[in-house]
Amino acid sequence: MPIKIIEGLPVKNRLLEENIYTIEASRALTQDIRPLRILVLNLMPKKEETELHLLRLLGNTPLQIDIEFLYMSSHHSKNTPTSHLQKYYNSFEEIENQRFDGMIVTGAPIEKLDFDDVDYIEELRRILDWAQTHVYSRFFICWGAQFALNHYFGIKKTTLPNKLFGIFDYSNLKPEHPFLRGFDDIFKVPQSRHTSVDKTALKNTEGLDILSAHPEFGPDIMATKNQRDLFIFGHLEYERETLKTEYDRDIAATNNIDLPRNYFPEDNPDNDPVFSWKSHGHLLFNNWINETYQNTYYNLTEMDNH
Repeated sequence: MPIKIIEGLPVKNRLLEENIYTIEASRALTQDIRPLRILVLNLMPKKEETELHLLRLLGNTPLQIDIEFLYMSSHHSKNTPTSHLQKYYNSFEEIENQRFDGMIVTGAPIEKLDFDDVDYIEELRRILDWAQTHVYSRFFICWGAQFALNHYFGIKKTTLPNKLFGIFDYSNLKPEHPFLRGFDDIFKVPQSRHTSVDKTALKNTEGLDILSAHPEFGPDIMATKNQRDLFIFGHLEYERETLKTEYDRDIAATNNIDLPRNYFPEDNPDNDPVFSWKSHGHLLFNNWINETYQNTYYNLTEMDNH
């Protein structure tokens, strides 16, 4: 079934070309089923690129999903026109009295900054506290996952000696877990980050299950014991060319950039990358959507009593 989007969202035509089905609000009003309400807090500078990545995955489900986008009003975006934010995004003040089945918090290219040095960090803390009572299920990606683990559990962020950049094999530690339903024992995950978190603290946090890990880089996918919070440091939402775009951008800025590992065939950037993580990206998002659908309240105001 389609995802419901705001009337006229520019990426709609791109999604239709790829057979990702969408439905605008006026059409959705004629249907009798209740859609899942998903809030996307998009912290990435190029909003439309991230919209495409996420909507491609959220649209691959038989459920109707009502998407709302959220931006940080305490931050001025240099890469996305204000007109786009005003037309297609909400400020927190506009949605804080609403309730949602799920929320996705993206990564952000600010990982080298201390959390307290991020200009919108107080607004983000307020949103994460609000989400505990107004959102049934939460999904945090990359920097968003690092910050959420710090905010909820006090787990500290650490700087890596070298950027973790490429495609890496991760082990499925809990194949019986609903978020990893259908996952292979070993699966590939794109990584693009300068930071990690305190691995010992992560493993010693009683409220968390570690679902996947790399022998050198440590845990990657985690969930709270009650399965209402999902965290991933990698980027299963990335497209085939995303790491290439990042590599080309960095090369244009400086020559001191390593090739993304295990990405270009024969380590030749002129070769087309192999898309080796696509199916697991769809699996993770579908599993999260399914668990949210199966467990959320039909009447979202019932969250007030739980």
